[in-house]
Amino acid sequence: MSTKSRFEIRKPNNDKEITNNDSPSPNSDIRLTNNESRIPNSDLRSKRITITGGKGFLGTHLIKKLKEKGYKCLYIADLPEYDLVKLEDIKRMYDDSKPDIVIHLAAKVGGIGFNQENPATMFYENLMMGVQLLHEGYLRKIEKFVAIGTICAYPKFTPVPFKEEDLWNGYPEETNAPYGLAKKMMLVQSQAYRKQYGFNAIFLLPVNLYGPGDNFNPKSSHVIPALIKKCVDAMSNNASPSPISDIRLTNNESRIPINDSRITNNDRPPEVVVWGTGKATREFFYVEDAAEAIVLATEKYNKSGPVNIGAGFEISIKELVELIVELTGFKGQIIWDKTKPDGQPRRMLDTTKAFTEFGFKAKTSFEQGLKKTIEWYRGFRISKGESEKK
Repeated sequence: MSTKSRFEIRKPNNDKEITNNDSPSPNSDIRLTNNESRIPNSDLRSKRITITGGKGFLGTHLIKKLKEKGYKCLYIADLPEYDLVKLEDIKRMYDDSKPDIVIHLAAKVGGIGFNQENPATMFYENLMMGVQLLHEGYLRKIEKFVAIGTICAYPKFTPVPFKEEDLWNGYPEETNAPYGLAKKMMLVQSQAYRKQYGFNAIFLLPVNLYGPGDNFNPKSSHVIPALIKKCVDAMSNNASPSPISDIRLTNNESRIPINDSRITNNDRPPEVVVWGTGKATREFFYVEDAAEAIVLATEKYNKSGPVNIGAGFEISIKELVELIVELTGFKGQIIWDKTKPDGQPRRMLDTTKAFTEFGFKAKTSFEQGLKKTIEWYRGFRISKGESEKK
């Protein structure tokens, strides 16, 4: 039976097939208001662009995408060269890179356990990075600041699909609130600086990311890479899966722990125990599509309002697990521990605004993205094994 018939990918009711006639009007037709400046697209490829967090998962894909599009003057600002919590390092970064545009990806992130134990750290470090980077950019008269927020900024009980106008209609989920609110302050700051100073800063809200190069560390990985690792590792050399005591949904969302398989003999297939009923839904955004969205927004969007960027679909956790099992060829048993919580019932973005404002529509199907991620991880395991033998 084909995967297409087994797994349902749900989209918002207002979603429609996009044709050439639906394409947004060119920038020359856009009327700018409220000090909304515009950088001509033809000039952007010669601009000096600094990417904070450029060594990370999203950062490496964004830099690759920028290079593919002809951008040459790119500068990475990341640890250990720069501690962007410290103002002196931020000033040195601006002195070194002399950017025309800053794309701020860097963030202090952690799983639910880390968030619960370190709420002050999560709030302070993310707040100070964003506030000081944007303010210093204003002082140095850079042309544009692209702030990358988080889905964790949305209220805990936001109607699905999440719309930008719902962003202030409640308090975020408690364990994510210090992180989500710190990032959300960049939206407040960007709007205030545009109103008072005419400074061009934008704010994007990506949903949970996945793809090649994701974090596959069993101690800190999120649900997709953790499941892929467990299934692929179990199939290699007839070895049982490596222990994964805690799998989390991306962006510090509610976790889906998967306990270490308990195998009493070699004849018994490995078991993967998943918390909850599997009924909760989530949206996942392929990292290469996310990079494309950020580039398009950098080129074309120059307004105060926040913009969701995502794939615009939801899939249940049960269907996600079954799909990864099928695509990896895993032959073990999935055990659902229904005594454990499901977490937030649903999560999905309304991505209409991203298409209307700068023409972004995710291109990678979920199954295709998972296949690419699985293929990457298998190649990574092989290369890692070869390097360890040397």
